[in-house]
Amino acid sequence: MMTTQELKRAKEDAVAWAPERAPPMVVHLSDYDLPAFLRVAATFGVERYGYGVTPNADHLIRFHDDESFRGTYAHAEFVLLDSRFLAYLLRLTKNLSLTTCPGSDVTARLFAEVITADDSVVLIGGSPEQATVLSSRYGLRRLRHYDPPMGFIRDPGAVEKCLQYIEQESPFRFCLLAVGSPQQETLARALQIRGRARGLALCVGASINFLTGTEQRAPRWMQKSGIEWLYRLMRNPSRMVKRYLVRGPRIFFLLPKLRFAKKTPRLPA
Repeated sequence: MMTTQELKRAKEDAVAWAPERAPPMVVHLSDYDLPAFLRVAATFGVERYGYGVTPNADHLIRFHDDESFRGTYAHAEFVLLDSRFLAYLLRLTKNLSLTTCPGSDVTARLFAEVITADDSVVLIGGSPEQATVLSSRYGLRRLRHYDPPMGFIRDPGAVEKCLQYIEQESPFRFCLLAVGSPQQETLARALQIRGRARGLALCVGASINFLTGTEQRAPRWMQKSGIEWLYRLMRNPSRMVKRYLVRGPRIFFLLPKLRFAKKTPRLPA
């Protein structure tokens, strides 16, 4: 007969060899389409700080693999489903109907419809030329721009300099973090932890490139069909092949380990 200690050890070994029995990780998604989120963003104000993230398939792979990345999502005020491809996939595999709110559309509409000439806007990432294009096109008088050096996230001093720049420009109406994932989410969470910044920070990825013409976005029909990723792959295969053809297919194997739920909106303090 097994002793109590041996039985306990056997149960632990069974769990270790049966990871599929572990409870699924939960991705909490904000239930906003684009018009609804624009209304919320327009009224967010500068009295408090919050940040938004925009998950796509690549982000969900990182969400599965990286506990710290899951933490940035857990503390985000807005988690906006960026990918129509992912929405279609979830509908087929999990019978879920989820609202999409693509980050590139959010950025474009904010500049076109929400941000005014005298609003304080902080842009992190992108080039000085792109910042000039945005200021000129939208008549912005208070756009501030800082482009941290390549690989800055691995240099604590460079990260501190970036955070201090943002905090010195606070309060801002919007802080657009365009330094790629997971760097932008790390910055957004760090600002929250430090508690000095006020305003809405949004992790916007490559949307500044699309908005300023540095990169060309897929035709509208490809966006709506959920194959915008294919257009980006064809336009820049050397940069995108690893993301879409090597790393990307993992999402099909990881989805069974993820569960999705609607995120309850946080009320202002």
